[in-house]
Amino acid sequence: MTAQPTERRRDAERTRAEILTVATAEFAERGYDGARVDEIAARTSTTKRMIYYYFGGKKQLYVAALEAAYTRIREAEQRVHVDHLAPADAIRRIAEVTFDHHEANPDFIRLVSIENIHRGEHIARLPELVAINGPAVRLLDRILARGRSAGEFRDDVDAVDVHLMISSFCFFRVANQHTFGTLFDRDLLDPARRDHYRGMLSDMVVAHLTSTSR
Repeated sequence: MTAQPTERRRDAERTRAEILTVATAEFAERGYDGARVDEIAARTSTTKRMIYYYFGGKKQLYVAALEAAYTRIREAEQRVHVDHLAPADAIRRIAEVTFDHHEANPDFIRLVSIENIHRGEHIARLPELVAINGPAVRLLDRILARGRSAGEFRDDVDAVDVHLMISSFCFFRVANQHTFGTLFDRDLLDPARRDHYRGMLSDMVVAHLTSTSR
């Protein structure tokens, strides 16, 4: 029996998703230059020819992996409902979501690090990421506006500042765990200290937003 169009589409979507998952791990482990499409094909239920069919080439596959990685963190943020929370609690929740995501997705951290080594050359091919990031910034904007209206938040910090603070802490904790651990004999991913760091991040951001000093 000939496969129906819907079934073929689902098969294609599953294959494409599998390729992206394996490619993300390969690029994260070996970098853009070190990754091999042959290796990605060998670790999937497809062929190198099919990878080129779906993505066009190695560079396009890498760009697609980057886009998928950024999309996942933005989608995680959008699944959080904080409008019912007090402004400070809402900021804490956003910080916690980012903390949890970065810890659970070390390949995302590696991909971003690799892309920075390449000076953002490939991500520049993804202007749509600006649109993907827009809702996250608008969400923070709404929380900050509520905090200012309530007289709780200072008025000289914008949403991108807050995003920078949260991302910096979460990114550093994962990306620099090995060098930091060697230099200071402190395991940043020690489960026993996880709640401490998670709370530390939230306290830091809220303290900055509620500070009266300029």
